[in-house]
Amino acid sequence: MARQIVLDTETTGLEPSQGHRIIEIGAVEMVNRRLTGNRFHQYLDPEREIDQGAIEVHGITNEMLADKPKFADVVEDFLAFVNGAELIIHNAPFDTGFINHELRLVGDKVAVGSIESVCTVLDTLKLARQMHPGQKNDLDSLCRRYSIDNSQRTLHGALLDAEILADAYLAMTGGQTALFQEPGESANATVRQTLVRHVVRRLEPGRPALTVIRASDEEQAEHARMVAEIDKKSGGKCVWKAIEPAG
Repeated sequence: MARQIVLDTETTGLEPSQGHRIIEIGAVEMVNRRLTGNRFHQYLDPEREIDQGAIEVHGITNEMLADKPKFADVVEDFLAFVNGAELIIHNAPFDTGFINHELRLVGDKVAVGSIESVCTVLDTLKLARQMHPGQKNDLDSLCRRYSIDNSQRTLHGALLDAEILADAYLAMTGGQTALFQEPGESANATVRQTLVRHVVRRLEPGRPALTVIRASDEEQAEHARMVAEIDKKSGGKCVWKAIEPAG
């Protein structure tokens, strides 16, 4: 069973060597290239001021973190979540550098000197540069390249960025073909899981509500005709027909 954790952090600044700290961790779990719904998400009190430049990037203020736990309070839960997995991170040295700095500050509370001692790490920025040399390979550029919806990414956020990176990683390393052809699971279930995940993502608290535009009777009839035609031409393998409710 291949277990991967797609992870991102937000911080008070750019350099842990200057005393900057993690203020948000977002991580989502994939098993055999499937998002399981398990995730780790935590805002943290960094015990210091956040640089103004950092606030402009992620929008997280000192006041928002005043009642949040410290890293030492959640470190055991965090390590239990990621233990033994492959971490997938965009620009991994940045995030692992901060995580290892936090682990050093925790000291003897956990017997872990570095995140690399409990996880392997895959850097998707390094992977993207190998696949697309000479091109922009930041997360927004990957979203444009692979047609991934990042319209909600007006500010950086660890959990949202981890979810988007999961989509980008799957597209980079297999695309839709791999999503529809994983052994042991039907294409119908795969499509249903993908659709539900995208809807749930947009309904999470603090994110804009969906505007639902109902199809007219004529549009529904045309849709049914098109699905029937696709199903006929595919020999009864139209996944859209299979996942639509009866009636």
